Amino acid sequence: MHILVTGGAGFIGAHLCEALLADGHQVTCLDNFNAFYDPAIKRANVAPLQSAPGFSLVEGDILDAPLLSRLFQAGPDVVVHLAAWAGVRPSIENPAIYEEVNIRGTLNILEACRVHGVSKLVFASSSSVYGGRTDVPFRETDPVMRPISPYAATKVAGETLCYTYHHLYGLHVHALRFFTVYGPRQRPEMAIHLFADAMLRDAPISLFGDGESSRDYTYISDIVAGIRASIERCAGFEILNLGGETPTSLNRLVSLIAARLGRTPIVEHKPDQPGDVAITAADLSRAAAVLGYAPQVDIEAGIAKTCDWLLAQHGANPHANK
Repeated sequence: MHILVTGGAGFIGAHLCEALLADGHQVTCLDNFNAFYDPAIKRANVAPLQSAPGFSLVEGDILDAPLLSRLFQAGPDVVVHLAAWAGVRPSIENPAIYEEVNIRGTLNILEACRVHGVSKLVFASSSSVYGGRTDVPFRETDPVMRPISPYAATKVAGETLCYTYHHLYGLHVHALRFFTVYGPRQRPEMAIHLFADAMLRDAPISLFGDGESSRDYTYISDIVAGIRASIERCAGFEILNLGGETPTSLNRLVSLIAARLGRTPIVEHKPDQPGDVAITAADLSRAAAVLGYAPQVDIEAGIAKTCDWLLAQHGANPHANK
């Protein structure tokens, strides 16, 4: 099977490309290596893949419709659309780039699917679409018309466009709502990476609010397993939660990281930030039924794996054989 992965050099994308190549698929990775975070990190993510049989890297942008047309002429069987301008807080500061990339870029992908007869699309959505609701767990049937950040609003729009193309043109779509993905090679501006890096440097960490906000953290291998199942089973139109099943408070997260790193965190408490939510928690029953999805890595094991990887980046890893 030939699979086009947009945003394939990013954190989730590179892990997915590795898994798809191991499965024997032909993989085309499209990425523009933008400067949202250091492009060298993304280049390092895909460097080991470039000699792999069946892998091709295309440096380009989903806003470039002629480029997409050329790529789609090669006839991918499935598109996994991960490319997006990411992050809740930055979207409040610069909403225009989120609208341009996440909405117009997604429309470009959908149009390319229509024009070139690609029948299956897996779309990366986000738990942020659920907004500030606190009645958990979040179900795919919950209303999502009150997003509280521009990023979340663009993901709602992306899901809606996907449904429109399913309705009008019969495109098979799975819109996967990811819940706080973490693990080795996580984006450097995300909380777990930030906290661990600060602790390793004996620097203070910023804790917004009282630390009791909770997130449904999902380890990268579980997300990749969900995407792989979606590629195989994509039919009709489905919205599916992919989460880790057990929400973890910010305070407990910090404690788990500190214990694994053997450090005492220096915590600076700050007010809640606009766009933040009190809790996320995924109802996984629909994903279990459609995909056979069941997360395998709990937060304790996932934090240990992530911290060990970060320790290895800083030098010797005392937990490598544990």
